[in-house]
Amino acid sequence: MQLDFAAREVALKIVYYGPALSGKTTNLVSLHRMAGAETRGRLLTLETQDDRTLFFDLLPLRVRAARGDVSLRLKLFTVPGQPIHGATRKLVLQGVDGVAMIADSRLAETQANAASFLDLRQNLRDNGLELSRVPLVIQFNKRDLPDIRSDAELAELAARGQEPVYAAAAKNDVGVLETFLATLYVTWGALDRAHGLTARLGLDGEALMASAAEQLGATEPLETLLARRVGGNLLGPAGRP
Repeated sequence: MQLDFAAREVALKIVYYGPALSGKTTNLVSLHRMAGAETRGRLLTLETQDDRTLFFDLLPLRVRAARGDVSLRLKLFTVPGQPIHGATRKLVLQGVDGVAMIADSRLAETQANAASFLDLRQNLRDNGLELSRVPLVIQFNKRDLPDIRSDAELAELAARGQEPVYAAAAKNDVGVLETFLATLYVTWGALDRAHGLTARLGLDGEALMASAAEQLGATEPLETLLARRVGGNLLGPAGRP
């Protein structure tokens, strides 16, 4: 987190993590499409010849509070999922404020999902962070494909942990906004509790999150979007689930 009192701006870094081809870049492309011209920055993508993200995507989003002059500058990154790019993943995680773990719902990708999760934990640890202390949201993507985990299986997996879990078909823009807003919500909530951002900046954290949803084209209330999780708990700016 970077806090600029003079500019009344809070900069947050959110990283989309997960195995290769799980849909990390697709999530960012979808968000970029949803955001208005005044909200979004340039989407930078570095790709190999087989269209896999080689390093990262950077999607800066600027969200201004509905009341007051505080703004959020959100830097969204993805990491390359291929095992050979472990050093890049570790580098991208430096200074991270929140993580969206993008898992592949297909049964054949179960091992790849597990390996990526363990990789995330180790790379955070190498950066001096513990996974249990980093705001985390899990998305099970590709729900539109055959041979996927059932809804009941997702609910069972979600019940094993505290992290919010969302189902998605990012290629069709399904679940993308919910996952992002949940990640922003828990990230802001954790930072607010740690640094007293709401009091120090004199703003309403819940209103700021709602403003972010509106500026990304949400047509439903923030509470409705966040409630679409399969399981897990949210702890946001108000310090409540």
